[in-house]
Amino acid sequence: MSDLTRAEIEEFWETWLQVNRDCERTGDWRPMAEWYAEDTTYGWMLTPDEHFMAVGRDQVRDWAIGIEMDGFDGWHYDYVCTVIDEQKAMVIGLWKQRSGILDDATGKEYEVAGLGGSWFGLKRVTEGADAGQVKIDWQRDWFDFGSMSHTMMAILSSGKAPDTLKERVKVFGHDVPGHYHAADLPSTVWPPPVEAGEYVTQVAAPEVTP
Repeated sequence: MSDLTRAEIEEFWETWLQVNRDCERTGDWRPMAEWYAEDTTYGWMLTPDEHFMAVGRDQVRDWAIGIEMDGFDGWHYDYVCTVIDEQKAMVIGLWKQRSGILDDATGKEYEVAGLGGSWFGLKRVTEGADAGQVKIDWQRDWFDFGSMSHTMMAILSSGKAPDTLKERVKVFGHDVPGHYHAADLPSTVWPPPVEAGEYVTQVAAPEVTP
């Protein structure tokens, strides 16, 4: 049971939505790092053996919302639905990835098809400069990587991709900071408390034996 109240979580979430809007306007997402705890973890899966993981606020600032987001000027990630669980201090935000670049064939923005979202665990920091503040303890994102690749190729083929986006798509693979093989991840794919079994809803079936 979390010690955060529903009102505290909702207040935090409103500030999160506002900083998202502010950063989308400037094209620099780095100020959002201040919403994360110093010891936060933030990850997502690209392929079964390529995962992104940032550990700590500095890596979130420099990698997750720095290197990973550079070049996506004009893109916006509108939250279309939010689910809050105050007992677990968790928030699920479902968002759409829209490019701000019009597709002449449809007259609409190029958009990544499929579901996308972020799963947040919040906490009240108890020590250090952030003591007493609500921060993001962990975040895990999901999206359809194949669909993302398809949309990026469509934009590049249209001739409308800005130079910044052309440079961004060259940045990929395990040599990029924060990109790990599954066996080398510095944190768990599932959020640490979930992986530890703190929120088990259904007991797993017995393992199948030969």
